[in-house]
Amino acid sequence: MSVLRIKKVGVRRQKVEGNRLWILKSNLFPVPYVEIWSMVMRTSPKTSSVLGLPVHLSDNYTGWLLQCLEKEQGVHVVTLNAEMAMLAEKDPLVAKIIKEADLVIPDGAGVVIYLKMRGQQQQRCPGIELAQSLIEGLGSNGQGNVIAFYGGKPGVTAAAADYWRGKLPEANIITAHGYLSPEEQETWKNTLKIQQPRLILVGLGVPRQEVWIRENRALCPQAIWVGVGGSFDIWSGTKSRAPGWLRNNNLEWLYRLYQEPWRWRRMLVLPQFFLKSLFYRH
Repeated sequence: MSVLRIKKVGVRRQKVEGNRLWILKSNLFPVPYVEIWSMVMRTSPKTSSVLGLPVHLSDNYTGWLLQCLEKEQGVHVVTLNAEMAMLAEKDPLVAKIIKEADLVIPDGAGVVIYLKMRGQQQQRCPGIELAQSLIEGLGSNGQGNVIAFYGGKPGVTAAAADYWRGKLPEANIITAHGYLSPEEQETWKNTLKIQQPRLILVGLGVPRQEVWIRENRALCPQAIWVGVGGSFDIWSGTKSRAPGWLRNNNLEWLYRLYQEPWRWRRMLVLPQFFLKSLFYRH
């Protein structure tokens, strides 16, 4: 851990309040809301383990990712939850992708509870909220930072982009739905290669989105790639997120089951995860 040097992030104006550094204007994020802690890790955040899989611990994932963008270092972000952790036990490719990811965040309540059982206090970081914070920063800089949305049903991803353009009129968002033909896939990949988005959000579901990122990350080596699951459905208004009181009590999964009852078979892994959490030894 080392002090963030202002000249490294191209900051033009700054002010310090207590132990926080507020970035008032920078090359990438010229908006007052962007906050980076005065102490930022130059290397990856501290790593812990959940069922043998890495998970990074931080109270400021966004700040670390912004720093990576400034240094033109690409990042693959995996949003780990109990369902994905159990899938990794059966699928070696999924386990490999998680272990090779540059940043693994605790997306699910089960992951946070697992860490707490081992004396590690870490707040949950839902992937949709991390994605939102990155969009808000990059989208405020107009055409300079291209953002890509890929996945979802036809019309949903475009509606999600319209939602963000309504909030951030200067946002430069390109989109493609997740049902492209092989020819359309190649055209989309060529678009990514030409446009070089800074942020690429992929909503194809687990594990398809993680595999797709792994196979295509070389197209935009300096971008942040995040698998965002059903986030496009939320932003488009097709579905809604759980109320705050459910999220705050680690019950968002229950609301998702209410919205999508067909998920009940997949939810059976949750008690399996809990049992393994009780007896797993590193």
